[in-house]
Amino acid sequence: MADNYSELTISEAKDLLRQWRDNNERKSDEVLKVWSVIFGGHKNGVKNLGNEKHLILEQVFYAALDCHYYTMASYCSMTLQEEFPDSYRAAKLTATLYEAQENYEDALAMLDNIIRLDETNAAARKRVVAILKAQGLIQSAIKELVDYLKKFMSDVEAWQELSELYLQAQEYSRAAFCCEEILLHQPHNHLAHQRLADVRYTMGGVENMELAKTYYCSALKLNPDNMRALLGLFLTTNNLLSHYKSAGQSGKRKEAWRVCRWAQARAAPPRAPGANLAAMMLQLAIAD
Repeated sequence: MADNYSELTISEAKDLLRQWRDNNERKSDEVLKVWSVIFGGHKNGVKNLGNEKHLILEQVFYAALDCHYYTMASYCSMTLQEEFPDSYRAAKLTATLYEAQENYEDALAMLDNIIRLDETNAAARKRVVAILKAQGLIQSAIKELVDYLKKFMSDVEAWQELSELYLQAQEYSRAAFCCEEILLHQPHNHLAHQRLADVRYTMGGVENMELAKTYYCSALKLNPDNMRALLGLFLTTNNLLSHYKSAGQSGKRKEAWRVCRWAQARAAPPRAPGANLAAMMLQLAIAD
């Protein structure tokens, strides 16, 4: 559709905004144009919103934040808060506005008040973690997220975020624990297997390398086209070959050599560009 929204009727504009909401399309610039041209130009523009008034105001609020129109966002937030003074959802919008303006102290104060009144408000707790992370307070964010997961243990995205925070803090064993929790909830997610393998590989040591090899293989079993897992498997078995050199470890060395060859062959077939380089790497890796 063309950007000439002035030709739309009020009903068509509401239908267009509803379509974007239903399709989860942000379209912030377009939302603000429709709001300004169709509704902002009318004296009683807000009244023309009908039963969708509050949904549209919320939609315009987030669009205004995306475009840094804080005055418009403040208008939407105040309008909703006046109509719903006891609404946690409306209060969270005000906290989000403070956060966007980097007024973190007021945002945290409002979110803490929401959590105090409703301990099960997951959205408010997540915003607290996001604010602490934005401030660079990684340890505080970790603490808040750990407290959150004690109440919402099945939130896979929260476990993933916690693993990211632990990686930033270089607490790899705890990051691995978070990845294992993700696997419990999503055992068929190849990316979860690959992520855990990446963490184990980073931790280093023969035991962790063996675990990394296992999880890389699981990721490839679930998705043979996962090239990152294939590269990780090659690097892991390449690393294991340098450890298994004693006579008593010949069996483990042969297995690592076989898997390393398989990964190298799959990643770089004979006719593929770079195959000779990969073969040279393999020869150096298995050399005594």
